[in-house]
Amino acid sequence: MKEKISFFDRNSHFINWWILIPAVILSIFGIIMIFSASSYTAETSYGNAYYFVEKQLLGLALGLCALVFAYFFNYNFLSKLKYWALAVGVLFLLIVFIPGIGIESYGAKRWIGFGAFSFQASEIAKFCFIIFCAGYMSEHQQKMQSFLGLMPVLCSGLLMCVLIMLEPNMSITMCLGMVLMIMLLTGGAKIKHLIFLSIPILCAIPVLIFIEPYRLSRLTAFLNPWASPQGEGFQLIQSLYSLGSGGWFGVGLFNSRAKYSFLPFSESDFIFSIIGEELGLVGAICVLILFLILIFSGFKVAIKANNRLGCFLATGITSILTVQVFLNVAVVTGLIPPTGLPLPLISYGSTSLVVFLGAIGVLLNISRQSSRSIVNNIGKKSIFVSKNKTKTA
Repeated sequence: MKEKISFFDRNSHFINWWILIPAVILSIFGIIMIFSASSYTAETSYGNAYYFVEKQLLGLALGLCALVFAYFFNYNFLSKLKYWALAVGVLFLLIVFIPGIGIESYGAKRWIGFGAFSFQASEIAKFCFIIFCAGYMSEHQQKMQSFLGLMPVLCSGLLMCVLIMLEPNMSITMCLGMVLMIMLLTGGAKIKHLIFLSIPILCAIPVLIFIEPYRLSRLTAFLNPWASPQGEGFQLIQSLYSLGSGGWFGVGLFNSRAKYSFLPFSESDFIFSIIGEELGLVGAICVLILFLILIFSGFKVAIKANNRLGCFLATGITSILTVQVFLNVAVVTGLIPPTGLPLPLISYGSTSLVVFLGAIGVLLNISRQSSRSIVNNIGKKSIFVSKNKTKTA
């Protein structure tokens, strides 16, 4: 007889502060940096210096509500919703191509809009994928050892990657592809299977680059940005100028010069450059330390989870956070070609902020239920020891 799973679990109120505090600090800090990076652009384009900040504040409010809900929601119920989550993720990725609903911006169809409300489909889809992976792998642990057994996870991930690539959005595709491999490895897939799968994926990357002229231009500009300082290399050069001018301690908060139309997307994809300029190397390192604390704590929650579902959910959520932070910082510092991936919790984007804070709530939930199991086990051992002492006496 299967154990009945309740929607909400309020039996324990343990809070993992090592996750909550860094997440809240980064989110609030992101509001400050978005205002600094976007105030000039918002004033000139919309006549309101707080245009981006107001939207992000709404995202923060909704995100905190999502966090609280996810904290009390019994994450074990997500296993029952795995196929619904996959269906919702794929559906959202398909809806972006429907005229009148899908919103096109800068040549890409990545948003779904209903009147004044809009959201980025891929930001939600990647977490829907994690729910499906965690649910499937926790129920079919033995099947993951075989190639056919891991096909549902592989095929669903590749389907989402193809749909995201068609938007086009290669940055999120790369992120989801890397997370897919991490989830397969965590789920028990054999190394030989992963190597076999990696070969066609690695071969497809150069093909995808060369079939799209703008991707090839970005790659060329990355290799030598000074060859086109006013073209494809402009953004990377300005990013490096911004980081370099910050020095050790920066030019001061709100004193960035790059934000005055020199650095495109300074409030979103390249906000880390503004952080480096205004707060210097020391400030940038402090931000990365907060992310490292959050990432380390997330993987620690995965290790200590009291069931496979919690372990896989925590691993997937933390993997998305890790991959996005790494790719974003690597782009703005010129380590890899520009991909257009936002910095989690900090970059402008209400959808991203809401789903990431909701995911943080799931991490807190898993940590809370794991701590309760530890307390219960300690209590049972104490009762057992006391009974033995009584019998001995």
